[in-house]
Amino acid sequence: MDRTLPSTIAAPVDHELVIKKSRFLAHLHPVASVEEADAVVAAIRKEYWDARHHCVALVVGTHADQQRSSDDGEPSGTAGVPMLEVLRHRGVTDVVAVVTRYFGGVLLGAGGLVRAYGSAVSEALDRALTVHRRVLTEVRLDVPHADAGRIDNLLRDWAATHGAVLGETQYAEVAHLTVLVPPAELAALADDVAAATAGTLVPVPGAERIVDVLSP
Repeated sequence: MDRTLPSTIAAPVDHELVIKKSRFLAHLHPVASVEEADAVVAAIRKEYWDARHHCVALVVGTHADQQRSSDDGEPSGTAGVPMLEVLRHRGVTDVVAVVTRYFGGVLLGAGGLVRAYGSAVSEALDRALTVHRRVLTEVRLDVPHADAGRIDNLLRDWAATHGAVLGETQYAEVAHLTVLVPPAELAALADDVAAATAGTLVPVPGAERIVDVLSP
């Protein structure tokens, strides 16, 4: 699995750009599927029913493998494609961008439209809270209850300096501690746990998981 994944956005973003009296209302929305994106577009069309154009670009899928754009009546290639190019260039996925245009009476020309639609999406992305996606390996440690607190503290400190994320702890006959670890750090975790427990605990790697991490 590719370790470098596209990012996404945490929440919807609205941004308005006015160019030569034309209003460009950019709407970015996180989505999990093309169908969800279509629903967002339909809702925006209904809300801004009196606008002349609702141009669309969307990228969906863990690896940004589904992409689509629409000029919605603007000259071919002047709206949806430049919007989509911004999403591609910024490395985002699971996002639909809709730019609603209210025509101001002044023709912008093909180049002006390309710049306007691209800028509307780019400036909206600048205002978005980015969610980075990372591939981490789920690791489990089975720990006697008497040692669970100490090992939990050890893992918490370790995770903070190794790009790892603590998972949930489950209590049964023993405490099942989990930590999500970058694959490159698995050996370091095993060494550090062995050193802290005189070799009595052995981390057990499991499946890889895609984890969302908000930008600081």
